Amino acid sequence: MKLYFVAGEDSGDLHTRNLIRQLKVLYPNLQTRGVGGDKMKDEGTELVAHIRDINFMGFLEVIRNLQTIRKLFRTVKADIRSWKPDAVILVDYPGFNLRLAKFVKSLGIKLFYYISPQIWAWKKGRVKTIRRYVDRMLVILPFEKKFYEQEGVEVDFVGHPLLDETGQSTPSVTETKTIALLPGSRKQEISRMLPVMLEMVGKFPGYQFVIAGAPSQTEDFYKQFMGDSPAKLVMNQTYSVLKNAGAALVTSGTATLETALFQVPQVVCYRGSAFSYEIGKRLVNVRFISLVNLILDRKLVQELIQYDFHADRLEEELRKILTPENRQEMLAGYEELHKKLGDGGASAKAAAIIQQLINH
Repeated sequence: MKLYFVAGEDSGDLHTRNLIRQLKVLYPNLQTRGVGGDKMKDEGTELVAHIRDINFMGFLEVIRNLQTIRKLFRTVKADIRSWKPDAVILVDYPGFNLRLAKFVKSLGIKLFYYISPQIWAWKKGRVKTIRRYVDRMLVILPFEKKFYEQEGVEVDFVGHPLLDETGQSTPSVTETKTIALLPGSRKQEISRMLPVMLEMVGKFPGYQFVIAGAPSQTEDFYKQFMGDSPAKLVMNQTYSVLKNAGAALVTSGTATLETALFQVPQVVCYRGSAFSYEIGKRLVNVRFISLVNLILDRKLVQELIQYDFHADRLEEELRKILTPENRQEMLAGYEELHKKLGDGGASAKAAAIIQQLINH
């Protein structure tokens, strides 16, 4: 059995690695190839391209790197054509993967999409591409199943894979004087988020600030923003950082959900380029940007977006979540969130569905 995967971000690399592990149980001689990161590579996947070289965010950044993206697109198309996989599994990364879907389908190869792009938030018209070319959507957020069913797309809700990855965490103790900084995984995110987050270090004496370094970046990249800050940098151990944290400042994305599952009170932060933000706010059709608030369909965690993300507001909101009352309210909301995400076993469920449809 030969399966081809295309994942474009650190979270996609993690979830794809876990899916591959479950598929190996079903296919002991499984061969895997595609686009991904170190976790997929360590699991035996032959990488055609590494996510650290292709992980761009925002309209301007994508435009600036169009030549790189186009070259990758040609490379992946040629590779799929020559390798002839039994199926292709696309993992999020919609700008690239939705273009690739049409090509894969033209070869008569079975096509699965694991972890839906957020087309329910913006560019809803992309659902037509999915309906036309994707054999099955395997979604991880509870409201996505209803969305796709209403659009006439074959879909299964498998639960969220982070439930298995994070396990059953107990709340960090109130006395923990560690504040986790999760500034994102892309260079553009980190360069915008981390300097403002680091401004908190001198404002909270007695607290240890720990930066969770993403696996797709180097220590030197982070250190250029740190200067002589007493903050500690821990590379590629985000879950260990969260387990020991009493609060967290988190860049919007999968990390907001990870932080919630580790039951760490958080402030969600986001700032893009002014150009990208002005375009995005005209296109996005959701009340919230954090997965925590989106899944709960109400505001539980504070979101500091674009012009609201500055040192004064960040200090104010961080002080709030360090109080016992706010902490307990947030932990109660996290329990509600956990129940909505399913029973666990997402990777095994997804693997079983893929096997069933390949063999069908």
